[in-house]
Amino acid sequence: MFFSKFPKLLYSVKGDKNFTMVTNILRRVKQRANVADVANLFDKYDVPDGETPEITAFKHFGSVDYFWVILMTNDITDRFYGWPLGFSEFEKFILDKYTNPDDTHHYELAQSSGPTTSSDYSHLIEVNSDEVGASSVSNREYEQRLNDKRGQVKLMAPGFLGVFVEEFKKLIED
Repeated sequence: MFFSKFPKLLYSVKGDKNFTMVTNILRRVKQRANVADVANLFDKYDVPDGETPEITAFKHFGSVDYFWVILMTNDITDRFYGWPLGFSEFEKFILDKYTNPDDTHHYELAQSSGPTTSSDYSHLIEVNSDEVGASSVSNREYEQRLNDKRGQVKLMAPGFLGVFVEEFKKLIED
């Protein structure tokens, strides 16, 4: 369904003027900036370990066909690395990215003014290793924090889905 409304274009794959009709998958539509800020339009959702956008869409909208709505409303352009990785995928990712996942990624310290605690680590600032009271953060912990943050998504209230899809169709066809 997602690509069915995208415009088509003639494209020569080999540059030899032998054109084929293809879907223009590079066409992009951005949601209106103020839509994301409407409080009663979205609910916060913590993605369970291993749940895909398709499963979330089925649970929330009753159909896997609307996975793209969840990705789009959360500004996720990379379906695999913009969505939280499950435990197994996360472990593979860490081992592929780092020679030693338990090495120090950076050092941090709680800020001394403003909020000094938070559940999302926003109160922590990166510092040099010789800073008094600095704590080390491993590569694994750093990546786990990013993955946990990706696991907190907004889900559009199902009652707005039809309007959202219709507006998307109009915008993508223009």
